[in-house]
Amino acid sequence: MAVKIRLRRMGVKKAPFYRIVVADSRYPRDGRFIEELGYYDPTKEPTVVKVDGEKAKKWIANGAQPTDTVKVLLKKTGIL
Repeated sequence: MAVKIRLRRMGVKKAPFYRIVVADSRYPRDGRFIEELGYYDPTKEPTVVKVDGEKAKKWIANGAQPTDTVKVLLKKTGIL
C-alpha cells in the first residue's frame, strides 16, 4: 500500500479550501483517507496553513510520501 500525504479539496465552486490528509494513493482525491493532518486555505490573505507537525513527522518516518504541493507547504511551516 503506497501512502501519500496530499490535499483533499473542500469548499464551494471558486472558493477552494483544502484539508491535508494521509491517504492510500489508489483512493480518489476527495475519497477515503486514513488521517487528517491539518488544513490549507489559499483564499485568505495571507494564506492560512495549519498542520499537526508531530503527526506529519510520524507519517513521513513511516514511509508516507508528500505530494509536491504538500512538500512546499510543509517546508513553509518548518516541518521539513
